[in-house]
This record gives sequence, C-alpha cells and structure tokens, in this order.
Amino acid sequence: MTKKVWFQVGMGILIALLIIKYVIEVRWILNPIFIIIKTIFIPMLLGGVLYYISEPLQRFMEKKGAPRWASISTILLLLAGIVTGLLLMIGNPITDQVNNLVKNAPYIEDKIMDVADIVLENKENLPPQVEKFIDSISSSIQDIAMTGSKYVVTIVSGTVSATFTLILVPFFFIYMLKDHEKFAPNIYKVFSGERRTWVKETLADIDQVLRNYVQGQVLISLILALMTFIGYLVIGLEYSLLLAIFAFFMNMIPFIGPWIALAPAVVVALIQDPILVVWVCVVTLVAQQLESNLITPNIMGKSLDVHPLTVITIVLAAGNIGGFIAIIIAIPTYAVLKAIVKNIYEERKKIKEAATKTV
Repeated sequence: MTKKVWFQVGMGILIALLIIKYVIEVRWILNPIFIIIKTIFIPMLLGGVLYYISEPLQRFMEKKGAPRWASISTILLLLAGIVTGLLLMIGNPITDQVNNLVKNAPYIEDKIMDVADIVLENKENLPPQVEKFIDSISSSIQDIAMTGSKYVVTIVSGTVSATFTLILVPFFFIYMLKDHEKFAPNIYKVFSGERRTWVKETLADIDQVLRNYVQGQVLISLILALMTFIGYLVIGLEYSLLLAIFAFFMNMIPFIGPWIALAPAVVVALIQDPILVVWVCVVTLVAQQLESNLITPNIMGKSLDVHPLTVITIVLAAGNIGGFIAIIIAIPTYAVLKAIVKNIYEERKKIKEAATKTV
C-alpha cells in the first residue's frame, strides 16, 4: 500500500500540514526571518519584473558580442532615458490634471455627498438587502472618520516604506542582470545524476513560465492602457491620462484588474456628465473584448494554459488570504507550481516505465 500514489500524496499533504502547524506555533521565534523576507520581497519582485522585461535586450546584445558590463550599462541608460522622456512628455499633463483634480476635489466631494444624501433619503423605498448594505457602509464611514489620525500615521509609515523599497529595487535589478546565469547552477549543483538533470529542467521550465507571464502581461497592460486612453480622449473624459496610467497598473491583475480600473473612470464620468458613464462602459467593453479575443491569444498563446475559471478562483482566494500583493503574484505562483507538479509527474512516469520494462 505504501507504494500507491494516493498513499504517498496523502502522507505528503499530512506532513506539509504538520510542518505549517508547528511553524505557526513557533512563529514568534521566526518573526525576525519573516520581517527580513517581507522587507526584501517587494523590491525583489519589482527587480524581477524589470529583469524579465529587459532580459531579451540583454540577450540580443550579448549574442552580438557585447560584454556583460556594456549590456547592463545600455539597459540602465535606456531605462533612464525612457523614464526621463516619459516625464518630459507626460509630466506636465499629469501635473495639470492632478492640480485640476485637487482644485475640483471639493466639488467632487459635494457631488458624491449629494448622491449619497439622495440614496439615504430614499433608502426606505429600496429592497431590505440594499437598505442593510447602505446602513453598513454608513457605519463604516463613521468608524473611518473617528479613527482618521491612525490613517495619517499609516500613510506616513507607508510612504517611508515605499521610499525604502524604491531604493532597493535597482540593486536587485542590477544583480539579476549581472548574475542571473548563476542562480540555477547554484541550486542544481547540490544534486547528482538524473536528479540533477530533472532539477535543471524544472528550473528552466519555471524560468520560462515567469518570462512568458511577466513579458506578456506587461505588454498586454500597455496595449490596454493605450486603447483606454484613446477611447477616453475620443469621448472627452476628463483626467483621461491619469485614468489610463491607473488602468495600466491595474490591468496587471488578472480578471479583477480591469474592473478596478473602471471604477474611478465611472465616478469621473458621473460627475462630468452622467451620459459619459455609458460611453466609459462602451470603451472598457470594446477594449476587454479586443484583449480577450485578439491581444491575449496572440501574445500569451498557450504559454500558461490556465483555465479562466481557475484564474477567477485563484485570484479571489488569494485576495482573501493575502490581500493585494497576493492577488498580483497568485497566477504566476500557480503557473510555477503547475510546472513543478507536471515535471514531477513526468519523472514518476519515466521511473514507472523503466521499472516495468521487460528485457
């Protein structure tokens, strides 16, 4: 019985659960390690994203004979030039739109309060479920208002943390560009024989999965943001550039990202002219249809091979478990685990075929 796959899998799950249980119980001992991991995780994640975006250029340059230091210097100079160019091109429009938004903030707040007052005055005419939902929102807003000082402290500490993160990102990025070929050998060199070959192939598959996901997702988000920006300009929506930039970052999140990006656009459209809400929805719908039927299949292809229902389930579960960061890393993490499990299955299949082979 111990040789049965179901028994081995079950024992593996039980051992994993026991390890998790005891790690949680002695978490106070491991707190320093958790703090270190938490501190370096975001900079390492951002550095990895930048690495996978710029790695094709580095590979192309080095194939043409450029030394490593020249490829890294070129990439850094190119990124600095792109950031500087973007700031020069869109810096003034963004500044104008931000200043305009700040100037109109009291008007926007009054409009939102007017809508809220109308809803509260007529909540008795709404279904009981909607009325209960409105009451819960009202109590939540009051709680937030009473604890406003705590949020000020949180914002200040968050700003300091974000600054520290941005300082660390270039170090991880440069290190990955410089020594990325050493990562995998340092792992599989501790193994020998066929196991080393298997670990090497598995690490190569993981690298390919992450490469396909990061490069494809960034390109898709950029195309969607450009389509959104053009659509908002056509319908005459205010703050179109800010909304498009926000959409670019939100579109990195599978499934729910576009809906998060839609929310502020709907609010702006509702305040500017209620009929624009319809046009904002039309722009979003057209962009999403082009993305799902034309852009994603041609860019991503079958590289991840994750069913849409699986994506929805993973994203929702990750949001409940770990919040925003978990949502961002959920799909690539699932794809990596899937690649590992697939390689384990293939290896077991080879072993089983070799064991049952007759001479």
